[in-house]
Amino acid sequence: MSLAPGYAAIAAADALRRGQIVGVAGASGAGLALLSAELADAASLAALESGGVRAGLIITARRAAVLNLANQLAAAVDDPEPVWVERPAWLDLPASRAVADPVMDLATPMKGPFRTRLLGSDAESARAGITLAKHAALLPAVYAVPLAAASTVLSAAAESVLALPTVAADVRISSRARLPLALAENTEVVAFRPADGGPEHLALVIGDPSRTGAVLVRLHSACLTGDVLGSLKCDCGPQLHAALRAISSHEGGGILLYLQQEGRGIGLLNKLRAYALQDQGFDTVDANTRLGFEPDERDFTLAAAMLKALGVTAVSLLTNNPGKVAGLAAHGLTVERIEHSMAPNPHNIAYLGTKRDRQGHLL
Repeated sequence: MSLAPGYAAIAAADALRRGQIVGVAGASGAGLALLSAELADAASLAALESGGVRAGLIITARRAAVLNLANQLAAAVDDPEPVWVERPAWLDLPASRAVADPVMDLATPMKGPFRTRLLGSDAESARAGITLAKHAALLPAVYAVPLAAASTVLSAAAESVLALPTVAADVRISSRARLPLALAENTEVVAFRPADGGPEHLALVIGDPSRTGAVLVRLHSACLTGDVLGSLKCDCGPQLHAALRAISSHEGGGILLYLQQEGRGIGLLNKLRAYALQDQGFDTVDANTRLGFEPDERDFTLAAAMLKALGVTAVSLLTNNPGKVAGLAAHGLTVERIEHSMAPNPHNIAYLGTKRDRQGHLL
């Protein structure tokens, strides 16, 4: 049974996340067979190379810049291409994984010399490979050989992979129920299921917020370590609790959206890798870019769709992040910003400074 292009792309991301070899076919007729660098083992890499072709390693331009592999042409464009690192015999699985995973940088400081090759007709497929890895919440690096040189569990068109939205704009309310909270007893939880099969997201509707005026709203990206475990490395837990208190005490209440966008959109495991890099002395921005991600991978299209589904068109937004204001305004919502600052602690004061100084947060 053949899959529609969008579903094939989603299925390819799922298969990559399972450590399987997937194919991406480019419009030019070229294509690549791909294997996650994070999940590869000796057997799966051997299977990828069973056609006698040595696999290359595709990394993002962000990661390549860390390794001084970004050339002048790549640096001159707004959205530089991924970089294909050739793998001579000495660049075996452990050594090439150290190229992909920055947590190993200090333990394996002597890397290279590397040879890279121009992507040429494989550029579209290489971009699609990185896109699949990000959608699968994997380290954004893949091993690759020509599509004809390996057997794949399934293939998707590179065009359909690149057309995948960062987050679903099409969501529907799946269920709702009364959920009294310690900080907001008069709460209803509304569960949203995205059409792309991604993770579910929640809206906490507190009190009886007006649909005719601006609704007090907080967009809160899930943070397991901060929200549940009480981590002091960030301000997420205090922000969540303060928002619940503020909305509960506000006349008419409001809405808190609990969005599954862990680690500014890079996923829980990659966030923990970023924490390991922070322990090595890198700030939160440099940790993300060393991993191969953008400083913030979130897209607030989803939040706008959820609010509109709840009948909200104007919000008073509890945030210090101008990106959230712009993200909602870009989808037609009227947005007023309400300051939402937390006192620092000795463990997160540098983190908050980085958000202020390097990411433009109004702290």
